[in-house]
Amino acid sequence: MAERVLMNEYKTLSKEPWTNIQLIDDDIYRWSIALIVLNPDSLYYRGYFRAIMNFPKNYPYSPPDFRFTRPLYHPNVYPDGRLCISILHAPGEDEMSGELAAERWSPAQRVESVLISILSLLDDAEVSSPANVDAGVMLRKNPEEYKERVKADLEASKRDIPEGYVMPSHDDAFKTKQEEEILMSWEDSDEEDDFGGSDSDEDMPFDEDEDEDTEGDQEEAEEHH
Repeated sequence: MAERVLMNEYKTLSKEPWTNIQLIDDDIYRWSIALIVLNPDSLYYRGYFRAIMNFPKNYPYSPPDFRFTRPLYHPNVYPDGRLCISILHAPGEDEMSGELAAERWSPAQRVESVLISILSLLDDAEVSSPANVDAGVMLRKNPEEYKERVKADLEASKRDIPEGYVMPSHDDAFKTKQEEEILMSWEDSDEEDDFGGSDSDEDMPFDEDEDEDTEGDQEEAEEHH
């Protein structure tokens, strides 16, 4: 089951402009990922942040492991590149951390939801219990200096862009979203055609006998008058 689920997710995410994904040694349980920030309002805009994801054999019942290969200076990123983020924590409620079960991993989660949560975390850091205390303090007390560290990480990330790879833009992401919505509308339209069709005159059956009967009734009424 895990291989089938992962292959479907891999194929879906491979079409997204904000990720660049490859299998490591053709192993479906090991992914090389680049997160590409396409939000122009983000401090990390146009960054190319490489990471490794390893999946357990019982996926999706247990969460994957995620690690940036080039660690970021961020309150929620450990020095080894791993993240402190609820969605990657094992299922169930944790009284020690105060995390609710709904905030942690569940079999309903998917790789896409993990990656989107990580992208959101970059600009919306949780500083109450930071993995990198120094980064958390800097963000709170000296945000301008923190932004300079982010810029340094952003520029460093661009060194990992593969040769010949064309970086997508915000417009590419918007275009992809529009194409998905159009495709969905087409699929919905096809379903309506299959289960009821149109109410237009072209699609309505024409009963010649009924029409002739109506004309006969009209002629008879005229004779009486």
